[in-house]
Amino acid sequence: MFRAPENRTKARTFFAMSEVVYHSIVRNLRSGHRNAVVGIVLDILQSLVMVAVFLVMFLLLGLRSSPIRGDYLLYVMSGIFMYMTHIKTVAAIAGAGNPVGGMMQHAPMNPIISIAAAAFSTLYKQIVAVFVILTVYHIVFTPITIHDPVAALGMILMAWFFGIAVGMIFLALNPWIPDFAGVVRMLYIRVNMIASGKMFLANTLPASMVAMFDWNPLFHIIDQARGAIFLHYNPYVTSIMYPIYVSLALIMLGLMGEFYTRKSVSVSWTAAR
Repeated sequence: MFRAPENRTKARTFFAMSEVVYHSIVRNLRSGHRNAVVGIVLDILQSLVMVAVFLVMFLLLGLRSSPIRGDYLLYVMSGIFMYMTHIKTVAAIAGAGNPVGGMMQHAPMNPIISIAAAAFSTLYKQIVAVFVILTVYHIVFTPITIHDPVAALGMILMAWFFGIAVGMIFLALNPWIPDFAGVVRMLYIRVNMIASGKMFLANTLPASMVAMFDWNPLFHIIDQARGAIFLHYNPYVTSIMYPIYVSLALIMLGLMGEFYTRKSVSVSWTAAR
């Protein structure tokens, strides 16, 4: 069939791509459940279960008061929210944009659109979950005050951005070594249960222990988030620039790996498996 040539401006191309990204985001939001609202509620429940588990664990360990002058449960949630945002973004990006997937065979769909949709749908669900949990806690249980809400939101965005960076590495590795990449991804998530530092305060650690955790950008993000949330805490052993530099470096590596993979991958790879 013949098609008339179409002169598309940059603005028209941008809006056309934005429309595809929007529909991909909606599709991702409904992928967990047919009802998008139920899917968001399930994410909220996952965060609540994580908070409850760590709260019980802290109580069993005898940590009945916050190491920061402020609300104890807010201290627990500050680490959980950053951790959940990060690991969910890693999992979403690592599973997005399969170069030989069925969706990739239909224009104008491409891996970048799939990655953007996975990232923004995850961010949307996590922001809604954090807002709902904090609002209910503030209204029903006890009023809370966040010292610098804008900076605290920025740390959530930083955990999300770092999750995109790590997810891009796993995304580039998946077509080459899918089983190994999956094992390493799960190991990374499990290690971050401890290495993220959400269970303790960085300023209270001795220098020998800080050296065991400060390689992890998520450790810096959580500590900086607590500095934004609590008035009486000033993080001085962590840096906000370190996660930014690491994230930018990983994204560049991930993009180069994804570009090379897209040029080399073949449908026969999945057929052989």
